[in-house]
Amino acid sequence: MLKKENHNYYTFAFYNLENLFDTKDDPNTIDDDFTEHSERNWNKRRFRKKLKQMGSVISRIGSEEVGHPPALIGLAEVENRYVLEELVDSKYLRHKNYGIAHIDSPDERGIDTALLYRKDHVEIRNISAHTVHVVNEEGIRDYTRDILEVQVKIDDHEVYVLVNHWPSRRKGVEETAFRRMAASQKASEIAEQIRAVDPRARIVVMGDFNDDPNSESIKALVASEFYNPMEMLLTRYEGSVNYKGDWYLFDQVIVSHNFMQQHGNDFRFQKADIFNPAFLTDRNQKRKGNPFRTFLGKLYTGGFSDHFPVYAIFSIDRG
Repeated sequence: MLKKENHNYYTFAFYNLENLFDTKDDPNTIDDDFTEHSERNWNKRRFRKKLKQMGSVISRIGSEEVGHPPALIGLAEVENRYVLEELVDSKYLRHKNYGIAHIDSPDERGIDTALLYRKDHVEIRNISAHTVHVVNEEGIRDYTRDILEVQVKIDDHEVYVLVNHWPSRRKGVEETAFRRMAASQKASEIAEQIRAVDPRARIVVMGDFNDDPNSESIKALVASEFYNPMEMLLTRYEGSVNYKGDWYLFDQVIVSHNFMQQHGNDFRFQKADIFNPAFLTDRNQKRKGNPFRTFLGKLYTGGFSDHFPVYAIFSIDRG
């Protein structure tokens, strides 16, 4: 465990929860697969089990190093505020005093991003959402997730957190790359707007980017005055998501350069990692070591998520 008498240590994490939907049909979104009468039979028992499991994971991220759950955790694939309220009130989180930062997104499936924050340590200063404009091959707007911007205060330090869930690769990596580049450019633009007001702003960009650290979209974002501590974590044997036997690190926490300053810096980045303990992995021989997911196609497997969470640890010098 990280220890220094005059330091506070905090975990900032990100977790794609793999379709945390309620069981009700929303007529305005494509959520039919996650209702009680769908092929997936997404019922209240399965929903409650998922909440309990997600809460259990969140409560443990970074706790081995800092002794307490994340001060901030960005989330992807949450349907609405109701599921977030149920999550923070679930067994393993209800006594952690988490608050919710969330704005409904225009995504066609109805999935949003959100930020949970521990009210004992974090004060919310402002919440806003930024639209990512992308179009499909026919020039028609493709509705995707907004970038959630949350300005927080932690131990008297202002931090801007951008929570992202960039467009998927479902229709092909190259064919969809321009969509993720549009999201990258939007994130960079938001950072520029923040710095125009506060040139010394501390900014954390986290999310499921659907691209790896070496992808053009991520490299373009990092080039706009960021450092990506996740670059060295992707190997042939480890990542945050596995597809057909190959590892990818789509989930990342990226920080502004001022977190890296060594001298005279009282709010400093310490380390980044993938949270992938054995209980989160699939034990099936064909998928051994992969994230133990809730569904395999339409087959309910009862696992956690098809992504591992990722996290970064920061220290604040209290002098």
